[in-house]
Amino acid sequence: NTVMAPQMTNAHRRFLQVLMSNGITEGSEARKLHQHCCETDKVYYAHDKLDDFISTINSHLQPLFMQIRKGISEDDGRAHYAVVNLAETEVTKMASDYTEIELELFRKTMELIILSENGFASSTDILNLADQLKTKKMKKKEAEQVLKVFVEDKWLSEKNGEYTLHTRCIIEMEQYILSNYQDVARKCNICHSLAIQSQVCESCGIGMHLPCVRKYFRAQTEPRCPKCNEFWSCDIP
Repeated sequence: NTVMAPQMTNAHRRFLQVLMSNGITEGSEARKLHQHCCETDKVYYAHDKLDDFISTINSHLQPLFMQIRKGISEDDGRAHYAVVNLAETEVTKMASDYTEIELELFRKTMELIILSENGFASSTDILNLADQLKTKKMKKKEAEQVLKVFVEDKWLSEKNGEYTLHTRCIIEMEQYILSNYQDVARKCNICHSLAIQSQVCESCGIGMHLPCVRKYFRAQTEPRCPKCNEFWSCDIP
């Protein structure tokens, strides 16, 4: 006796369509969209039922190997939603949008960011990679343009010439990164999702997102590691 998944309404379909065309949607926008779709379609709307609304859509996306996933911005800790293709967790899903050489630059940039201490790679280091691509060498000017496109398409974020992975990229590539960089990729000790920009305990090596560090230590009288209880030596953001 199988439990039937709740019906997909036009409200669900409209919500999914907008999410797919956005690439990534910030939490407050998703909540507004949820309300708008329900009211337009004249179906029941409850402001605290966004997760249920999304899980109904996900139960219908399952046979298509797709899923709406929630992720947290490493910058400010805000929730974001993105539609993830589970059949192609690898960088292959980007292959339809970019050339082979652009993808190689992206992979190498992603690797620089993952292997870095602070979750950032400088434009200088990335542009130096452009000379060493296997597919073919890329001129610095060309590489700068490609990086700009990756930022526009929300795969990378850029701040003062430093690049990191955009929230969209982290949501979509989490499994790929965790399985391909097992030795270095770490999950946040607090929220258990992949942490690229993080603080790391000097004693036991666990990592925490900066927003999670802020939240966690707000409630503590003195900053001690949640795992080994040693004094937390990083500056609390």
